[in-house]
Amino acid sequence: MRIAPLVIILTLALAAPAAAARNVKIGDDYYVRKGSPPTVTVSKGTKVTWNWRGSRQHNVVVQRGPASFQSKLKRSGSFSRKLRKRGTYKIVCSIHAPDMAMTLRVN
Repeated sequence: MRIAPLVIILTLALAAPAAAARNVKIGDDYYVRKGSPPTVTVSKGTKVTWNWRGSRQHNVVVQRGPASFQSKLKRSGSFSRKLRKRGTYKIVCSIHAPDMAMTLRVN
């Protein structure tokens, strides 16, 4: 009868929803795409990962929003944050602001 509890645990683990995730590209002097500052919308609890793709140094800095966070200046790699507070986040690169900006909405 030890198998029954194990089957229940495995069933619950497999049925649990996967955590939401969203990737944001950081290119040379832009987030997501070139052009006007983009708006990205995610649900509360989503893990957002910014991925560096350009050759210049950039960072991710919350200028205004319900929570504050900041990445280090980088040329490559990624930075992730799980967003637990609903609201609108104005995000900039501290070197290239105000031209390098984005809006992140958390519903």
